[in-house]
Amino acid sequence: MTWNLENKTALVTGGTKGIGKAIVVEFLNLGANVIAVARGQESLDALKNELKSDKLTLLSADLSTKEGIKTVIDSLTTLDILVNNVGTNIRKRMVDFEDQDFDTIVNTNLFSVYELTRKCHSLLKASQGNVVSIASVTGITHVKSGVIYGMTKAAIIQFTRNIAVEWAADGIRLNAVSPWYIQTPLTAGVLANPDFYAEVVARTPMRRVGLPEEVAAAVAFFAMNNASFITGQNLAVDGGFTIKL
Repeated sequence: MTWNLENKTALVTGGTKGIGKAIVVEFLNLGANVIAVARGQESLDALKNELKSDKLTLLSADLSTKEGIKTVIDSLTTLDILVNNVGTNIRKRMVDFEDQDFDTIVNTNLFSVYELTRKCHSLLKASQGNVVSIASVTGITHVKSGVIYGMTKAAIIQFTRNIAVEWAADGIRLNAVSPWYIQTPLTAGVLANPDFYAEVVARTPMRRVGLPEEVAAAVAFFAMNNASFITGQNLAVDGGFTIKL
């Protein structure tokens, strides 16, 4: 086995910013053909202009909706790797959440994973492919990210475990990666607060926040043939946070 993704076709959701962008870059560097999906055409155009790769395909779709997922599925003829990365958050106390907040977070973070993975089954079975979903340490323990976000990430971890067993007979592997605080646009606002940043660092044995590229490396490993006997696992990329509890 070799450490590359040559001749693999990968779909990366939320692929224009933060962790998703880092995964797209990592996969391209490893030789994969990558389909990056995002809602905003402007961000897709910016990624195209920055990376300038003939192995990169861009697709605009809102994966929180069935229509958006159908757009993606209809565009695919083959698929080796599905990376469920798209996600969002609204930070509030539980008593302050509104119904629309719940729908936005659950549909973006969880429905997209469930429905897109389900719809990709036949393609992944044909290729003996695999799925890597971006969960979070908020799905493992308490973090100040809000209850709805934590619920969706815990569900992704359990989804990964259940479907890994169910689809093993089809030759499809599923794994999850759970980051702690990573320097991304999604966390930029809270990490800009010096007190909050200091609290995060104090709770992290490695005494820093993570980088998107460090998450991307873990995703790439799970996606490779080298990980062919690994399924149903959740890997925390967290600088030791979850073992310091």
